[in-house]
Amino acid sequence: MENKSIEDYLKNIYTLKTSSGKVTTSHLAERLNISAAAVSEMISKLSKCGYILNTPYKGFELTGSGEKIALNLIRKHRLWEVFLVKHLKYPWDKVHEEAERLEHSSSDELMKNLEAFMNFPKFDPHGEPIPDINGNLEVCNDFQLSKSEEGKTYVIKRVSDENSEVLAYLSKIGVKLNDKVKVLEKISFDNSIQIQNKSLKLFLSEKLSNCIFVTPI
Repeated sequence: MENKSIEDYLKNIYTLKTSSGKVTTSHLAERLNISAAAVSEMISKLSKCGYILNTPYKGFELTGSGEKIALNLIRKHRLWEVFLVKHLKYPWDKVHEEAERLEHSSSDELMKNLEAFMNFPKFDPHGEPIPDINGNLEVCNDFQLSKSEEGKTYVIKRVSDENSEVLAYLSKIGVKLNDKVKVLEKISFDNSIQIQNKSLKLFLSEKLSNCIFVTPI
């Protein structure tokens, strides 16, 4: 069983658990774009290795050793994203795949040195917290822009990096991290919203506003 494959499964289980609270075979199959049968086979192997607990009707949960591996891979991924954006000037919608390749081939020693070189960043270019060397994460108290209130102003703290097209579109319309946006209108029939970002008034679909995480001012 390849180490890369194990790491990818554990990382995706952690990410799904964090975002949706429950991880099932179908969730993983959809996320990894593979068959449910292939997922079931791997889950059985991971369970025998002591990396996950597979509880009927409750989905999968990482054990302590499984979570440690997942967080270490996430740490490497997000540190590489910071490096690519800050030092190599990659756009934020182009770093995910590069970081996916680099995370598996980077030693812990290399990442310690890279982290120190960049002065110990706490967040990646999309606003996601970077685990420290012990696996500790900054607590995020943000929520989806779609759950905002009309008339209130918010700061964009995080944007989901799961879809590069979302990131590319936000760049195109000039929306970025730490922007202050005012919610002008929430449109009930399709759950879209109108925001004001600086002098621009923008309409965002529900799908798009679900990808943007904010805190109130």
